[in-house]
Amino acid sequence: MPLAPELLAGAYGGDEAGLICGYLFDAAAAEPACALDSVAAAAWLDDDLRTAAGSGAYLWLHFNLSHTQAERWLLRHAALSDTFYEALRDGLHSTRIERADDALVAVINDLHFDFRFEPSDISTLWINVGPRLVVTARTKPLRSVDALRTAVRAGDAPRSSTELLEHLLRTQADVLVAIVRDATARIDGIEDELLTGRLDHKRARLGELRRLLVRLQRLLAPEPAALFRLLQSPPGWMAEHDALALRGASEEFSVVLRDMQALQERIKLLQEEIAANVNEDNNRSLFVLTVVTVLALPINILAGLFGMNVGGIPLADHAHGFWIVVAIVASFTAVAAWLAFRRKKR
Repeated sequence: MPLAPELLAGAYGGDEAGLICGYLFDAAAAEPACALDSVAAAAWLDDDLRTAAGSGAYLWLHFNLSHTQAERWLLRHAALSDTFYEALRDGLHSTRIERADDALVAVINDLHFDFRFEPSDISTLWINVGPRLVVTARTKPLRSVDALRTAVRAGDAPRSSTELLEHLLRTQADVLVAIVRDATARIDGIEDELLTGRLDHKRARLGELRRLLVRLQRLLAPEPAALFRLLQSPPGWMAEHDALALRGASEEFSVVLRDMQALQERIKLLQEEIAANVNEDNNRSLFVLTVVTVLALPINILAGLFGMNVGGIPLADHAHGFWIVVAIVASFTAVAAWLAFRRKKR
């Protein structure tokens, strides 16, 4: 069986079968994983998968589902669980890990490789885990699985297929930790600008971050019931220490999600503070407008009265009539101002 030193993919989307990368792991050989293409993977699946059931070797294949040949190749060579293909088509993208006959089927939402803090930069990774074969498939480049592929290229070799799934979950948790740190830094900057009064469009920026964190938490949080059923009744080929490691990875994942929830609460408090500041500014503006209206009321009333072209206008013939009217207007204006500012102090 010819094994390629590297996966010969002519394009980032994979080779002629849509295979992005493939690695053969053999814990007994104590050697780094061997990369192989779709032809070598098909030969191993058709021959060695049946004849080497007692060895510790297993295969990881990562596919691009946007390639038209990817699903056809899987149907022809991989013999995966029907639940895996149902998960590809059912449109339900909630994160879950469940048992399907003698295999594990996982649906994990991950961040795009070029994640730009947009809620739409999240896609789904479908996983089928068996004792001899691990298949991961996606439609768009994702961060966690790419980080796992980089680690494998660097010499990381999980001992079993379950450990590979655990590594993927921990890698995704590390990616989310980086996102939480970046979001925290952004929130710190917004809070500093808020305290110094130099922040523009602060409500929109906080709203975008909050929507992103809510979407991440909703899509990335694993379904606890499915995970509980899996850990209570794991497949027979899963070792006990692998089940414990998988539980630890899920708990680490939950810690990151709780940190996201704490950030949401912090954003909520900042939004409430901003709303209070906006209300205070509006009240201040309304008070100024009210005071101006009240102060202008006496002169407007008198101007209306004296502007009527009728006889009998008082002080019309008085030598100091103008200044008497000015004094009356000033007195009423001063009284109105005193009443307005007295009410403000109360």
